Amino acid sequence: MEESSGLLLKILSELGLVSLHHSRQDVKLLCLQRFVRLFAYGASTLVLVLYLQALGISKTRIGLFMTLTLVGDVCISFCLTLVADGLGRKAILALGALLMTGSGVAFAFCENYWVLLGAAIFGVISPSGNEIGPFRAIEESVVAHLTEPASRSDVYAWYSLLGTAGTAFGLMTGGWVVQYVSTVLEWQLIDAYRLIFLGYAVLGLVKLTLALLLSSAVEADETVTKGAIKANTEDGNTETSPLLGNGHGISQGNEEQQKSRSRLASLLPNISQEGYAIMTSLSVFFALDAFASGLASMSWVTYFFRWRYGITEGKLGSIFFVTSITSALSMLVASSLAKRFGNIKTMVFTHLPSSIFLSLIPVFPDVRLSLLFLWLRASSQSMDVAPRAAFLAAVIKPSERTAIMGVINVVKTIGASLGPFLTGSLADQGLFWVAFVTAGCLKASYDLGMLAVFQNHERHAAERDKQRQIAERTVAGSA
Repeated sequence: MEESSGLLLKILSELGLVSLHHSRQDVKLLCLQRFVRLFAYGASTLVLVLYLQALGISKTRIGLFMTLTLVGDVCISFCLTLVADGLGRKAILALGALLMTGSGVAFAFCENYWVLLGAAIFGVISPSGNEIGPFRAIEESVVAHLTEPASRSDVYAWYSLLGTAGTAFGLMTGGWVVQYVSTVLEWQLIDAYRLIFLGYAVLGLVKLTLALLLSSAVEADETVTKGAIKANTEDGNTETSPLLGNGHGISQGNEEQQKSRSRLASLLPNISQEGYAIMTSLSVFFALDAFASGLASMSWVTYFFRWRYGITEGKLGSIFFVTSITSALSMLVASSLAKRFGNIKTMVFTHLPSSIFLSLIPVFPDVRLSLLFLWLRASSQSMDVAPRAAFLAAVIKPSERTAIMGVINVVKTIGASLGPFLTGSLADQGLFWVAFVTAGCLKASYDLGMLAVFQNHERHAAERDKQRQIAERTVAGSA
């Protein structure tokens, strides 16, 4: 009996469930938030292109819509992630949930192209079914803050898995809801699509409730924040202090200006030179990968199968439910591999096959072969997500984590924003397949580039952390 219990515990530990179980309540709430958010993204992504086409918008303008949505999201994400630690992570997450609700209402009741574009930007309508907006950077920073390094990879795996599972259930639910109300209830298709966006608004309210349940522990370390404020204030006093006398020569206006400047500076992150170097290198590679993802975003992939093979919305939802669930389950395997081979090698050698499979999806005229390569791509496309998050958490300083992850996500969004418009133009010219092949080749280049540049970086970061811990213990012992 004890052997059976020990074996079960080992299996659960290998799957990361033990680490998730022992994680803090806030971490579990963040995982649930991500499931709800990605459920909403999945349902809306399935019908986004179909809805815009039903409004009489051309494929080229639909591609432009998706590109402008991502570009606008860049600005919002950049601003919010930079000041999230200063203004409050919980407040930013709650604000994002309110914007999601407003966006869903706008899509349900408006038909104007520019109104819908504004709603998509501010309310974070995802053209890809994946994360956009500031949410992920903030949540990953909180998870890293509240999780021990030894269990961080497991928690990130389940955080990512629940997000992908949310997309899967959203896709299937959205697809069958549309098919049911359009065939059984005999609604117009455009009204069925609007119903999905009303559901999106309701899920925004659910996410708001979950955000408000978070505790104050999710906020940035108070000592770090106070240290930043103190440092900024001291720097300001040094620069403006008089050479002689007791300081009465400083004008009240200068004091007011300095205080205002210090308050503003306290909201902005202080990133080291090493942090900037890591951020720059990663941004280049992630932008390349994101551009490729934009060329073959889920909205366009679902539309491709609808357009080329005439698959109905319900069946499309089921197909992408299977691929998304497969993708989610594969993350557990990635977590186990990362413990043995390291995060970088796991990232590259699991993601590279999916890049090749992506380029082969449109090559064959038989729908069964296209679906086979779609499933093969899904079986390994998300295995790099959890190791990548753990890698970033390991090599980025805690005080810089939210800002750098936010900037990286912004750069990724910029890269992704260029792809949808190009795909729309190619689709209008009957060259849909070019987008898939190009995306696969670019993703393969990203994989090989990451391996060449960062294969030893993680080991060096671990050695530095170990030396710092030894130094801290030595200082504590001498005290």
